[in-house]
Amino acid sequence: MLKKPVKLTDERYRLGYHVSASQGWINDPNGFCYFNGYYHIFFQHHPYSSEWGPMHWGHARSKDLVHWEELPIALTPGDIEDKDGCFSGSAIVKDDVMYLFYTGHHYYGDNDPDHFWQNQNMAYSKDGIHFTKYENNPIIEKEPEDNTHHFRDPKVWLYEDKYYMILGSQGKDGLGRGIIYTSSDLINWDYEGDMSKASSLADEGFMWECPDFFHLDRKEVLLLSPQGMEESGKNYLNLFQTGYFVGQHDYLTNTFHREEFTELDRGHDFYATQTTEVPDGRRIVFGWMAMWESDMPEKVDGWAGALTLPRELRLKDNHLYMSPVKELEKLRTDQGQDHHINKKGEVILAESVSSTEILIEVDLRNTENQEMTFALKDKENESILSLTYSQNNQELILNREDVSDPRFGMIQEAEELSLRVFIDKSSVEIFINEGEVVFTERFYAEEAPNFTIETTKQTEVESTVYKLNHSAITYLS
Repeated sequence: MLKKPVKLTDERYRLGYHVSASQGWINDPNGFCYFNGYYHIFFQHHPYSSEWGPMHWGHARSKDLVHWEELPIALTPGDIEDKDGCFSGSAIVKDDVMYLFYTGHHYYGDNDPDHFWQNQNMAYSKDGIHFTKYENNPIIEKEPEDNTHHFRDPKVWLYEDKYYMILGSQGKDGLGRGIIYTSSDLINWDYEGDMSKASSLADEGFMWECPDFFHLDRKEVLLLSPQGMEESGKNYLNLFQTGYFVGQHDYLTNTFHREEFTELDRGHDFYATQTTEVPDGRRIVFGWMAMWESDMPEKVDGWAGALTLPRELRLKDNHLYMSPVKELEKLRTDQGQDHHINKKGEVILAESVSSTEILIEVDLRNTENQEMTFALKDKENESILSLTYSQNNQELILNREDVSDPRFGMIQEAEELSLRVFIDKSSVEIFINEGEVVFTERFYAEEAPNFTIETTKQTEVESTVYKLNHSAITYLS
């Protein structure tokens, strides 16, 4: 009996310019690449319900990183090599062919979800739409001897004349790590070992998911999602984290000399990133705009999960800045409304925000110990979400009405505070000081909220509010 995709029953929380699926569940972004004039993004997808299930690869493409069209499912599980799921992976283009690398997931059949094994597989396409699984899969049959069964999420790149694959894994010592394979042909792979070696520490988690390794500003960056990091003060507050190490990689010895782990996004809803280098040399990243402990109220409407906006990564003083790609200005449908504020107290900056971009510049040169709060509020002026900035310690605190635990960020002392805020129907992404700190959040309101600013002292504030296209995604019928 053929399965039927779950039906979308309500669009009350449906996003307008974020990549998602026409129905069903999605999580991790996969296979991000540029091929034959299109940006391609894939994602973990369960089309038959709005809950996590046997993972397929959903697929969308775009010519401009702004307007996306959903394409047919690229990978479907059920073959010998991926019987219980086509888990996360990456893409690379070689000789006008797109190659996908993904993890095959297999349960032992004892109804224990933690009793599984994994392998690595490849599929390919000449048109970027129809994919053929490699006839001799798996390309890596099983985990190495020094690894546990946690062995997934291949990211492949070319360095000089050799292909490299990093896999998220868990060593026999129970610690997360990144392991490396090499190949000359994308088919035959040799195990090179643990790139993190003895530098892996117990407080860096028990499993490293979704590793991504790239060169940026004369350094190497390992971007990853470690599971099992313990909460530390105001850091590592999500169930699982996403962040990065900056360092130098010795390809001859397969050793990554790195600094400490840093979170990339400080919000409640950000996980499982994937990057690619686009034709003009920028490094662009997507993340899953949710988290495993999130309630996701949209599930009852036949869908769950979305990807973040595409963001550019820049490295400065060993800190990753993350800002919206410049192409997103194409979402604007008007010239914007400018506002000038020079007083203390609360002001409604924009009413009924749904598909909205807000630019804010705050002059801090003539104030001391200023505290200001930016908020989404309902029609009764009750806060749905708020971000408070304290000038005396440069701290940012984000609170959401539906969860009890705030999130925190710190910026360097500056003469100006700038915010760029993207609000979709049930999401908000806040970029502070050119992406020095970012908060990604989902929120669920029955009516479009107002956006307010409240200051404790008279302050110069300049802002521009843009309306955005709420139909930037074209779904399969």
